[in-house]
Amino acid sequence: MAETSATTRAVLRATFGRRPVQLYALGMVLANVIGAFIVFGLIRFVLPLPIDYRDVLSARNYVTFAAFLPVAVVVGFVLGVRAAGPLLRWLDRGGEPDPHEYRTALRLPARQVAVNATLWVVGVLLFVAVNGAAGGGRDLLVVIAIAVGLAGAATCAMGYVVAERTLRPIVSEVMVRVVHAAPGRPTAPGVITRLLAMWGLSTVIPLLGSGLIALGSILHIVIRPGDDIAGAVLALSLVSLAVGAGGMTLTAKSIADPVDQITTAMSQVQDGTYDVRVPVYDGSEVGRLQVGFNRMAATIGEREHVRELFGMHVGDAVAARALAEEPTLGGEIRSVGVLFIDVVGSTALAQRHSPEEVVDLLNGFFDHVVHAAANHDGFVNKFQGDAALVIFGAPLPHPDAAGAALRAARDLARLVPFGGRLDVGIGVTHGPCLAGNVGAAKRFEYTVIGDPVNEAARLSDAAKKTDGRVLASSDALDAAEAGEAAAWTDAAQLTLRGRDTPTRTAAPRRD
Repeated sequence: MAETSATTRAVLRATFGRRPVQLYALGMVLANVIGAFIVFGLIRFVLPLPIDYRDVLSARNYVTFAAFLPVAVVVGFVLGVRAAGPLLRWLDRGGEPDPHEYRTALRLPARQVAVNATLWVVGVLLFVAVNGAAGGGRDLLVVIAIAVGLAGAATCAMGYVVAERTLRPIVSEVMVRVVHAAPGRPTAPGVITRLLAMWGLSTVIPLLGSGLIALGSILHIVIRPGDDIAGAVLALSLVSLAVGAGGMTLTAKSIADPVDQITTAMSQVQDGTYDVRVPVYDGSEVGRLQVGFNRMAATIGEREHVRELFGMHVGDAVAARALAEEPTLGGEIRSVGVLFIDVVGSTALAQRHSPEEVVDLLNGFFDHVVHAAANHDGFVNKFQGDAALVIFGAPLPHPDAAGAALRAARDLARLVPFGGRLDVGIGVTHGPCLAGNVGAAKRFEYTVIGDPVNEAARLSDAAKKTDGRVLASSDALDAAEAGEAAAWTDAAQLTLRGRDTPTRTAAPRRD
């Protein structure tokens, strides 16, 4: 157990302990650095400034920025690591994550947004305080607050998108290893929340900036009469288009990617691949959809496996009928073709060979019987030790049940002796039988009962003494189509065991 746990931890560290975490940390740093450049761009090129540029781009702001940025990066990294602490401990420990570690993995992108927002709020307050203490006027403080605030909002949005995408491999592994991987309620922002957040970043914030510029022009705050605000409005519009296109693309992909994966996997399930699974890496309703699909695919696979096992035990035709209808006890009278095939000298066979050898011989023999039945739309009703009963015309109707039974008998006769060692007798007949479910309400089987079944068994006993090893009743020939009936010739009349009147028989023609 200890070796297994150590191996699991090694695999987790090797697979997930480096690249996603490194990309996550690098993404957070880049998001904040990009935010800093956004501040500079807004102040230098976008926001209209009646004040001297030297007031904004003064030495005190450069010094404040140079001091605050590394401190903010370090503090943000420490807070991010602390927020991700349970997840990192799971990566080192391995095994199944506990509920706290599970929630941490799913909520880490949102927690990172909180960390970034806190740092940028502190940044706004710091720069306003520094410039206010240096005697900066109201206009300067408003410009700095707007620029830093807009950049902070953009940084938070970028940070969430980067965290969500880079942590997908780890989140997927966490949710795979958690037994309770389908949260009762979403543990991450949902689709509507994400779309609204990105709409706010790409549309509301730029419009808010334009509105503030217009308001400043009306109230003569920052913008004074005669200042040209067209360039600022145009710049904000271009920013809105660029940020909106990029942000909405990433947000749309965060929703479309799992949907595309599910669609592809669904096509595979439709094609019969039931072991397909999609990765689960989302704690919102998207993740619940992923988990739901995986459970659905697993359930379908289990049901298909049960159906296959059911068909192997009772036959595909019976299985299909049972699944399509509600099976009940009783049945109906059907005209069926009956083929009974029995091994000659089974007692001596058991004496000459070991049980394993006998079973191998019988399995090879029954394999030929099953294939012959399937080739002529028959149904192997049961295996009886070293014999088999094959029905044609039930449970599914057959246009020439007697002819199909006769054709299957001729095909099997060509294979005698089976495996070069098994001799058989084959009997074929046709007539009305009761076909249906026999047994108890909780345990029954589909079978065919009637005199033709008994007659076919008796004919197989008699056929063991003939050269061709096949005998059919005249009833089977009379019911078969003319083409198949012509392939048979009259044989001796026999008084079968348990019968008072003789039975006219036929055997395959020898060309």
